[in-house]
Amino acid sequence: MPEAMAAPKLSNGGKNKGGAYVDRDKPAQIRYSNISAAKAVADAIRTSLGPKGMDKMLVELSKAQDIEAGDGTTSVVVIAGALLDACSKLLQKGIHPTIISESFQKAVDKGVEVLTGMSQPVQLSDRETLLNSATTSLCSKVVSQYSNLLAPMSVDAVMRVIDPATATGVDLQDIKIIKKLGGTIDDCELVDGLVLTQRVANTGVTRVEKAKIGLIQFCLSPPKTDMDNQIVVSDYAQMDRVLREERAYILNLVKQIKKAGCNVLLIQKSILRDALSDLALHFLNKMKIMVVKEIEREDIEFICKTIGTKPIAHIDHFTPEMLGTAELAEEVNLDGSGKLVKITGCTSPGKTVSIVVRGSNKLVIEEAERSIHDALCVIRCLVKKRALIAGGGAPEIELAVRLAEYSRTLAGMEAYCVRAYADALEVIPSTLAENAGLNPISTVTELRNRHAQGDKMAGINVRKGGISNILEELVVQPLLVSISALTLATETVRSILKIDDVVNTR
Repeated sequence: MPEAMAAPKLSNGGKNKGGAYVDRDKPAQIRYSNISAAKAVADAIRTSLGPKGMDKMLVELSKAQDIEAGDGTTSVVVIAGALLDACSKLLQKGIHPTIISESFQKAVDKGVEVLTGMSQPVQLSDRETLLNSATTSLCSKVVSQYSNLLAPMSVDAVMRVIDPATATGVDLQDIKIIKKLGGTIDDCELVDGLVLTQRVANTGVTRVEKAKIGLIQFCLSPPKTDMDNQIVVSDYAQMDRVLREERAYILNLVKQIKKAGCNVLLIQKSILRDALSDLALHFLNKMKIMVVKEIEREDIEFICKTIGTKPIAHIDHFTPEMLGTAELAEEVNLDGSGKLVKITGCTSPGKTVSIVVRGSNKLVIEEAERSIHDALCVIRCLVKKRALIAGGGAPEIELAVRLAEYSRTLAGMEAYCVRAYADALEVIPSTLAENAGLNPISTVTELRNRHAQGDKMAGINVRKGGISNILEELVVQPLLVSISALTLATETVRSILKIDDVVNTR
């Protein structure tokens, strides 16, 4: 690589007319080193494309793709690598970086038109299509054999948190994924309500029907003084009095909670002192109030939205209207692998759902969570932009063919650069073929031929090891994924072309 990329040397020894030294080949060297670095990453990632690929290594570019579309994170890096390869060849031919950059922008604008033209509109009421999209996304994941369980779960989760008629996006904060070690992926479930991983504090009350739920942010324990000081109690009478006061104080708090009609109490984690003293727990147990403590601060908003309760910061505000109601709150035993608290049948539910992810070890659980997140993102893409496009390398080869045609309408350097851009896009079908064990050259040639004859839906069928109409095989992806991958990869390449110097920072 370094020999091929050697930039031309200056003829006058690097001096300009004034005699000052000018290192004119530095910008070119910097460009080449940036391109080499980015290409090395892209080449490392290439093997992870498609259902038969190795698993993913993500970089900043794929993070951007993940935020925008949630899927296509490998494709975006592979495309960027191929475009950078094209750039380095164009630069070696002496074409100016600005011309390459502007031509690539023209090519991507035309590419988005082509992709939009070959897409098919989709209705959110068409459950079958949504399932196919989610299943395609899960195909390249480690947990792909469970896609018939995870795909419907992802579709149902998104459909429950939006109004299909008016939605233009999905807030994935409304779908809470709870990871619980133990069991297998088959035990994953979608819960219409609230699931808490915390244990019930008082084991005497583990099931409450017609639950009235309060969420408190104050402590049920004796108050502490503001300053850190000690009180020395000299006789037993005073000691008894201190304990009596403490008992009366806590009993008063618990009575007010009971008076409001609360029978399930959620207590936020406290860093000041014990959020719940043993004495308070004893009183709550006697009054048959179920207690779940150690609720995390970041979960408060989701809990309030789900069960329709409001957080209560002081005992004076503990009134019946602050409570949420649900049909059932119970602690569920998970076949020896711990317990979960489930609150279901909320009477005024917000649009939220919980997905419980199970797995035999941490690795499996995290992989399942990432896969579900990708499937949710695919459905979210369809809510944002209601159009589908074929997968299996079909969009990229169609782009390559159409952009090659487009390059013939341009003149000069631009035509040359757009042609290079079109050729670079063939890396996706070529890599898919390679990772599926097919001959990349003959596969891509046949694909190009089929697309040139107008068969827009011809793609690589990895399962059957050949080329077929990919829509009939139900390999589909949201239009937003393809458009986002193309535009983000091109933007990144254009940014790298603009860098012509590096400043060392300490």
